Amino acid sequence: MSNNKDLWKDLCSYDNLFLAYKKARKHKTTKYYVIDFEKDIEDNLLLLRSELLLHSYTPKPLINFIIRDPKTRKISKSDFRDRVVHHALCNIIEPRFDKSFIHDSYANRAGKGTLKAVERFDFFKRKASKNGAIPCYVLKADVKKYFETVDHDILLRTIQKKINDQRVIWLIRKILGNPLGKERSGKGMPLGNLTSQFFANVYLNELDQFVKQKLRAKYLIRYVDDFVILHPDRCILMGYKEEINRFLKKMLDIELHPNKSKIILLGNRLTFLGFRVFYYHKLLKKSSIRKMKANFERLKEEYKRERIGYDTIYDFFEGWMAYAKNANTYTLRKKILVDFESDFSGKISAKEVNRYLMMQMRPAPCRETA
Repeated sequence: MSNNKDLWKDLCSYDNLFLAYKKARKHKTTKYYVIDFEKDIEDNLLLLRSELLLHSYTPKPLINFIIRDPKTRKISKSDFRDRVVHHALCNIIEPRFDKSFIHDSYANRAGKGTLKAVERFDFFKRKASKNGAIPCYVLKADVKKYFETVDHDILLRTIQKKINDQRVIWLIRKILGNPLGKERSGKGMPLGNLTSQFFANVYLNELDQFVKQKLRAKYLIRYVDDFVILHPDRCILMGYKEEINRFLKKMLDIELHPNKSKIILLGNRLTFLGFRVFYYHKLLKKSSIRKMKANFERLKEEYKRERIGYDTIYDFFEGWMAYAKNANTYTLRKKILVDFESDFSGKISAKEVNRYLMMQMRPAPCRETA
């Protein structure tokens, strides 16, 4: 790993920029902006390198658009060359931070993700309840308007605990300063940027350390700003909630969402990372099922118009079925598979439907990791 003296040199190296370009283009090789960038790939990367070395680099304005899945969110899209810079930055500084993150921080990290977090929840609920022998409670919480309220100065002070190269800090300031609106100067990060996802983990790692070291909570799982803590004593969780909120307000200038932060008896319905979690089983959120069906109908319409091939639909279908297998969804998957066979008669046989169902009789087993 680079020492602080070499960070900027390594960040601006052609090899790092080329690796960043390859990461930025992943799953987007047919996009017009990727094709345009690739036409003069060497010159474009060398120009980007020169701009970084001369401190003349300036990000292009963000493109904002609204998505509803189901809640309404504003996503901000960076220009492709800026995404290359984001990857170049994260390639160099992310390893310095990742080793200091707690094991149970699951967002935007290699080998983690939502399914791993849900597996970990299954493990923790058995530990905290002594395999169901005693009652157990869950503090489920998230931060109010998290990405809109992250304080740039606090974030930069946190980053400077590990990064003291002021040229790297200059670049981070450039990325953070790409306008989200003058009314929120010094606050907020755009949803959609790789750097925002990484900075989100850096910022809330301060919370993780507080919960683990000061509160001594054993069973914490965090995914971005959505987190749970399990404990057999409801009063202790109430104390945790109050202390966490005080810490967030004082140290990070953010706060828990008052309506979405609550203590729930384990066994009652709990929604966590797309699943409705009960003690002995899990179901998919109804909104997730509706979203899948809407996307499937959209893909079928594009297929009818010959805009996409069958393979595109099948890949989507197979991916969703693999995801749904992580919950108790056998009946749902059977119905969807039968409907799929009906819609694409001749493409998938009844024999293949039965084989698929036999393979998916049970959800994927959870691995218990310490």
